[in-house]
Amino acid sequence: MEGWLYLFRSNRFGLQYSRKRYFILQEGCLKSFKSKPTSDSQEPLRSAVIDSCIRVTDNGRESFSRKVFFIFSLYNASNHTDCLKLGASNPEEAARWIHSLQDVAMEPGTNSKRRWQPYRLNDSMIATRKRSVDWTSSANMHVDAMTSDVIAPSQWKIFGCKNGLRLFKEAKDSNSISSDFPAIMAVGVIEGTCEAVFRTFMSLGLSRSEWDFCFHSGRVVEHLDGHTDIIHIQLCRDWLPWGMSRRDLLLRRYWRREDDGTYVILCHSVVHSKCPPQQGYVRACLLSGGFVMSPLNEGKECVVKHMLSIDWKVWRSYLQKTPVRSMTIRMLGRVSALKELFRAKGGDQFPSEFLTGEVESINASEEQTKQEGDMMQLEDDKMEDANDAPVSCSSSLIGLNDTSDEFYDVPEPSEDKQDINSQEQQTAVPTRSTAANFVKKLHDLTSQKKGYMDIGWDSNGTPCYGSTLQKDSTLNMPCTWAASDPSLFLIRGPNYLKDNQKNKAKGTMMEMVGADWLQSDNREDNIAGRPGGIVQKYAAQGGPEFFFVINIQVPGTTQYNLALYYMTRTPLNESPSLERFVNGDDAFRNSRLKLIPYISKGSWLVKQSVGKKACLVGQALEVNYFRGENYLELDIDVGSSTVARGVVNLVLGYLNNLVVEMAFVIQANTQDELPESLLGTCRLNHMDTEKSVCVESINNP
Repeated sequence: MEGWLYLFRSNRFGLQYSRKRYFILQEGCLKSFKSKPTSDSQEPLRSAVIDSCIRVTDNGRESFSRKVFFIFSLYNASNHTDCLKLGASNPEEAARWIHSLQDVAMEPGTNSKRRWQPYRLNDSMIATRKRSVDWTSSANMHVDAMTSDVIAPSQWKIFGCKNGLRLFKEAKDSNSISSDFPAIMAVGVIEGTCEAVFRTFMSLGLSRSEWDFCFHSGRVVEHLDGHTDIIHIQLCRDWLPWGMSRRDLLLRRYWRREDDGTYVILCHSVVHSKCPPQQGYVRACLLSGGFVMSPLNEGKECVVKHMLSIDWKVWRSYLQKTPVRSMTIRMLGRVSALKELFRAKGGDQFPSEFLTGEVESINASEEQTKQEGDMMQLEDDKMEDANDAPVSCSSSLIGLNDTSDEFYDVPEPSEDKQDINSQEQQTAVPTRSTAANFVKKLHDLTSQKKGYMDIGWDSNGTPCYGSTLQKDSTLNMPCTWAASDPSLFLIRGPNYLKDNQKNKAKGTMMEMVGADWLQSDNREDNIAGRPGGIVQKYAAQGGPEFFFVINIQVPGTTQYNLALYYMTRTPLNESPSLERFVNGDDAFRNSRLKLIPYISKGSWLVKQSVGKKACLVGQALEVNYFRGENYLELDIDVGSSTVARGVVNLVLGYLNNLVVEMAFVIQANTQDELPESLLGTCRLNHMDTEKSVCVESINNP
């Protein structure tokens, strides 16, 4: 893999800037050049080893110098100060680099100890390493042919066609929570790539008026992170019924790109202190909505799904239910308008402004700071040019910053900047914010007053690890757990390497025996190793039981931990795949454990944000492993990924209206490992953050 990328950093005065460099990823070594090398013997300016210590994170979209970049970061898991921030001009290029870097880091034999050894390529070694990484083949190793790994009934029923679009409504047996304002979806095919359509939907510039007949103006109120922002959109009056006031929308917008090239944009209404209701406009409430763009015909076309569930805030005596529904259907017609625009302009042949679209405005203070820093930046540029002589290959990512000691890496934006004011929100407008302030601001608005079962306690009347979340096999009680039906999930069959076929799972390798729903002020690691829990009680008895503990860590001012306990009495050597995973190194584990998520009850917004596709946990998130005498615990840090953090922030807002089901499986990559078997399953019923148990009450009963 090779190509031009942008290197982002800050200088000694705190000014952010970028440098364009030509990068080559070649068999475990990432090399940087000022220009495209003319021969294989040309020495790079800087280089670093990519091995099993390296993690790659997708930081999403950011704006620098009034230009949008798609950012990703590399960091050393054992030393987070050893990091590198890179960017591409389009999301597809960024995705290719992310996949290539992840695949190289996960390659067998990449020993983390090599990370700290001197590394320099001589001419003979360069000659033997001409073949670069084929990102297409390596990335496709992790992309299954099926679009879903869960067998679930469709929540949609077609009710008509209009302007080349198929129109769907929620089925009557759907588990939607917005029955007063049912969701409607339009589906059509656009003659353009998913990337082009995605960037068009994200645009809030004047060119949006070429296809969005509802749009009057729009702006970004606050940029939360690379995947999430707050936007304000004012709608035109022309298409609204006669006498109806203008409407506007204040939305939290989240986006992500799937491994198969699908783009997802999800929106819902919020309240924000920087954008109160405006005179002359009535603020409508988008309960759930967004776009899904999936590639078709080898990526030359895409299937676009546009969904809306919206409360237009009209008097019931003014408009009946049918006219209000027709307004939503008419708004969905924007897909048809965009379809005709792409056809008229020849697919992806659009002006750059149309595709890059929205660029966050630079306020006056930022402009002034930039002007004051121009002379300082010129001085720094001269220093940098003096330091740009070729050097030997380094084992540190910091070396690729090609700067002197006076420069340092660009700090990531802090979540503390995400200030969404929800004090004045209406009950029908569920505001979402960070996981840190969710409990304090939003839980009272989304929770339903239901009866709860008591948590688990030991014989002394104190809660113990492994029993703080109650089991309910009837699936009726909220804030409980149960094992999911394995037949819901699809896993690789015996001939998967030949036919890509997946089959229904018939059982699990381990039995789920307990769960914890905890809260703490600090990050809680190695829960299975703490005295008094069910794992240590079995260890004291010296039995054959072995535990597999998955500890999902949700970041925030109040940290939440969901710990799932799986147990087997069968010796590990009778389960080869499990034994290899338990006794393997971290790189092997990161490349094998898959999570299959499924929201069996909840709104379209949450279902679409979570998806139903298996993902390799160790590639998407940072995982710490703790091996004990009779257990292996996986501590999964959700906050290590901006994509996962955005999903969790959204899910937390609807948590006690959801039924979440999960399955874990050790991926089979070779014929002797097939067919796959589920490691275990879990079903969480209407979880409630207020029912989580404080860790201090367990440690200090």
